[in-house]
Amino acid sequence: MSNSEYSIRIAKIEEFESIGKLMVQVYAALDGFPKPDEQPKYYEFLANVGELTSKPGTEILVSVSSDETIAGAVVYFGDMQYYGSGGTATQEKNAAGFRLLAVDNSVRGKGIGKSLTLACLDKAKNQKQKQMIIHTTNAMKPAWKMYEAIGFKRSEDLDFKQGDLDVFGFRLQL
Repeated sequence: MSNSEYSIRIAKIEEFESIGKLMVQVYAALDGFPKPDEQPKYYEFLANVGELTSKPGTEILVSVSSDETIAGAVVYFGDMQYYGSGGTATQEKNAAGFRLLAVDNSVRGKGIGKSLTLACLDKAKNQKQKQMIIHTTNAMKPAWKMYEAIGFKRSEDLDFKQGDLDVFGFRLQL
């Protein structure tokens, strides 16, 4: 899965620290999203995102340029029990999910988020999953249009609150 400038692959362990820094940078810059001083444990979780790959079926996918610069990343969960969100998503069966989609602000608008999303969908289909589960927030509204164009539907049964932050569930039947 690639466009002319970027290709998608599984992240290497030695990239986990850079990916964590990218996620902290991207999420801290979102308008209306809690800042590091408001939710320090969440940002510590982002910084240590590589630890999630110790769970079965969990991988980080990265979009890299031809010189191997990381342009974006996402965490794919082949087993929802390890998804780690609030709400009911972790009880979903025959489902995969992805979280923590982050694209470097300097390369936004080049289809990197969409290509990472489609790579997750391909992976879930190859694993014979029946649906894909994701969560997003009002601060991530620009991504909602992309998700809906791909076919994701709002699923209020998956909604939850993270502190004062409303988190909205979406699902796509595969």
